[in-house]
Amino acid sequence: MLASGSSAHTASRSASSYDWSASALGTPSAWPQPLRQAADLMFNTPLPMLLAWGEQPVVLCNDAYGALAGPGFGRAPGGSVPAMLPPPFSAAGDALARARGGEATCVPGVELNFGSGGERFDLYFTPIFSQPAGNGVAGAAGVLCALGAPSALSQAGQEPDTLSILVVEDNLDSQYLVCEMLKAFGYEADGVAHPDDALKHLAAHHYHVLFTDVSLPGMSGVDLARQAISTWPHLKVIFASGYGDMLLRHLDFPYQSLQKPYELDQLQDALGKVSGQLRTGA
Repeated sequence: MLASGSSAHTASRSASSYDWSASALGTPSAWPQPLRQAADLMFNTPLPMLLAWGEQPVVLCNDAYGALAGPGFGRAPGGSVPAMLPPPFSAAGDALARARGGEATCVPGVELNFGSGGERFDLYFTPIFSQPAGNGVAGAAGVLCALGAPSALSQAGQEPDTLSILVVEDNLDSQYLVCEMLKAFGYEADGVAHPDDALKHLAAHHYHVLFTDVSLPGMSGVDLARQAISTWPHLKVIFASGYGDMLLRHLDFPYQSLQKPYELDQLQDALGKVSGQLRTGA
């Protein structure tokens, strides 16, 4: 079942802006708090968004997604729809399954067809937990999916050898050499020495890879990566460390690491893995 709706409001919107009398969910005041919060976020966001809730999911969406799906899309909250997942969920089933398991994922450049020709989107899947994650909860109670404009890598005709990489290295000689080496390989590369500058660059430009030293002034590379991924979840992280992997144990996000001094072919191999991950949405 898919729930949507139209509203006369032009300002802020929430689940309470819609009539849910025909929906199996009932009145929003009785919804579980995580569902209510996720739905309010979705309805008050201009990006097309979907929300799947429950094991046999009820699928909610906002008006932006309804407009994108076209006139054949069910408009009444709780209205019946064909027994199939909406295109963003069916086109990225693996990512949806991982989000149901509790892992936030991004799939770049997915082509979706709503009956008027195909269009590419980056799909962002975020698990919604009925209880705080880590409290023995097995999987997520729901999944929030946002459709964003395709990133540079996912644009048609863009190959992975055009990866854009931000290098964070406080040794300026090493930073310069790494950036020049990456450019010689055919990548786009910028270098900064301080984590604060790295966050400014990430906010101002689109990067596919954060390649950072673990030991940095003011903030460790690990903390920098964690903060960056929380804001830009599509980022792939490669660490360079002279201390082995001791500081990288028990991280809650995927990464690769290179032991200093590393060989050029090791860096190439790491970037090759990143290209494959971005191509497949892994």
